[in-house]
Amino acid sequence: MHPAPFAYRVAHTVEEALELLRTHEDAKILSGGQSLVPALKLRLTSPAMLVDISRIPGLGTISRENGSLHIGATATHRQVEKSAVVKEAVPVLAAIGHHVADVQVRHRGTFGGSLVHADPAADWPAGALAADATLVIAGSHGRREVHATEFFTGMLTTAIGHDELLVEIRLPANGTPGVYRKHANAASGFAVVGVAATATHHDGHIGHATIGVTGATGTAFRATAAEKALERAAVEAGVLDHAAALAAEGLDCLSDIHAPAAYRQNLVKVLVRRALGDLLHV
Repeated sequence: MHPAPFAYRVAHTVEEALELLRTHEDAKILSGGQSLVPALKLRLTSPAMLVDISRIPGLGTISRENGSLHIGATATHRQVEKSAVVKEAVPVLAAIGHHVADVQVRHRGTFGGSLVHADPAADWPAGALAADATLVIAGSHGRREVHATEFFTGMLTTAIGHDELLVEIRLPANGTPGVYRKHANAASGFAVVGVAATATHHDGHIGHATIGVTGATGTAFRATAAEKALERAAVEAGVLDHAAALAAEGLDCLSDIHAPAAYRQNLVKVLVRRALGDLLHV
């Protein structure tokens, strides 16, 4: 199937992109296009205009500044996957990189585009949550910052308004160890459930732990009850078992042809336990 007709404009600055969004109500941002183009072909979306931001200078860079990792919204999956700076500063993102789709998609798709698309089965949202990401959003009234826990508002929906643009993702560059454990759909590679976790430990006790979960429910989420159970607790198998059970407790999981809700709920428990075990060696 071919897409419905649409206008196409290339933005060369963030301000130009915002102006096009402001003056064309039915416009969509195009970056890597790995999610948008299939949706266009299937006519799941039919915008009147596409605003291409892939040529805006500086929007695809990765840098480390003043204790933070800065990832431009149009940095590709492959850039994040292969970046030595990312691996050192935010290991959990480096752990996720090679799990994203296939290498062809990783060369074209963008980190920011995946976050804005907010597919409930995407990998990066779990990483953004586990890494305490802050998303920088540009609009006609300037820029604002939204923490990852407030960014994903529902299935395929985020805190970004129609006339706004994600320009950067900032993450604490503290080098906290992180892992990603994923049960993937065999055909698509999307997460049936994916768990990104970080944790520190010292003298037999857990320091700070974070757990981001994707695939299980309509939107990625932080398993805050599990995190609280781990804080300052002894590094023991029973503690990790309890935290994993809390991560899965009370979830309103998706149920579809790929997995029923009960299966996804159990996967959350299993994968959280495995991720924590990998991090804490228990």
